[in-house]
Amino acid sequence: MSTELPFPVTVEIKGVTKLATFSKLSDALDAIRTTLARLPLDDDQACYLADLFSPASAARIAHQLTEFGAVRAMAFIGVESAHPIHLRVAGPE
Repeated sequence: MSTELPFPVTVEIKGVTKLATFSKLSDALDAIRTTLARLPLDDDQACYLADLFSPASAARIAHQLTEFGAVRAMAFIGVESAHPIHLRVAGPE
């Protein structure tokens, strides 16, 4: 499966970023990785999320978006600050 999709995707990290729409999956994944790299995540969280949204995971993410319409994860900053990460097929504007 190609890692680029025939539809745009939206990305949001609740409490950290606003909803943004990207025409290319690779750009959306770059935006997620760039934002996550700036957060004060512990080493385990940083490694897990870097792997989850890595360029090597693009085919898996493209498949999930095509089949299910969304990919979700959580970024934890400390013990009380959870930030849902939403990557989903963009709806009609």
